[in-house]
Amino acid sequence: MIIDLAKQIGAISRRVEQQQSETGEVVTVTLERRYPAEVADVWQAITDPERVRRWFLPLAGDLRPGGSFQLEGHAGGDIMTCEPPRHLLVTFGGESSIVDVLLSGNGEQTLLTLTHSVPIELAGSTAGALYVGPGWDGALLGIGLYLAGEVSGDPVAAANSPEVQDFNVRSIQEWVAAVEASGKADADAIAAAQQASLAQFAPDLVRPE
Repeated sequence: MIIDLAKQIGAISRRVEQQQSETGEVVTVTLERRYPAEVADVWQAITDPERVRRWFLPLAGDLRPGGSFQLEGHAGGDIMTCEPPRHLLVTFGGESSIVDVLLSGNGEQTLLTLTHSVPIELAGSTAGALYVGPGWDGALLGIGLYLAGEVSGDPVAAANSPEVQDFNVRSIQEWVAAVEASGKADADAIAAAQQASLAQFAPDLVRPE
C-alpha cells in the first residue's frame, strides 16, 4: 500500500480541549475530515458490519438507541443516539468515554466530525489525547482508503504495515502540536505521552531507550 503521507495527514483537522461538562472536567479530541462521497455512503461505511470489517475490524451489535456494539479484539460500548445517516453517539470502552460522530454535507461531499471525550481523571491532562488521537487518525485514514476503493484483504495487517506506521509517526507529531496549542499540558507530560503513543502506534519504528 502506498500512502501519500502529506495528503492524508493534511486531510484531517485536529483539536484538543479541556472543558467543563455536565459531569465535570473533560478532555476532548475533535477530528474533521471531508470525503468525496454522499452522506448515506459514509454512514454505511462506518455502521454496516460488512463494510466496517473491510477497513477496520469485525463489528457485532445492535445499532439502535439502547443497543450495544463490540469491535472484535477492541473496544465496545452502548448506543446512546443513532440517527441515520447523520448522528451516532456511543460509549467507547467505558461508560465515561464518549464518542460523538456527526456527518454533514450535500451531494458528493461529506464532512465527518468525530469528538472523543473522557474525564480529566482518566486523561490526566490534554496530553492524554496522544493515547487516542492517532488511533482515530488511523480510522479516518482507513475510511478514506476504503471509500477510494483501496481495500486491503487484511485491515489489521495493513494497520501494522510500515506505511501506516510512518503515517502514525506523522500523526503523533500533529497531535503533539494540538496538545501544545491547548495550553493545558506541561512538557514532561507531553513527552511521556508522545513516547507511549509511538510505542503503541509505531512499534517497529521506535528504538527502545
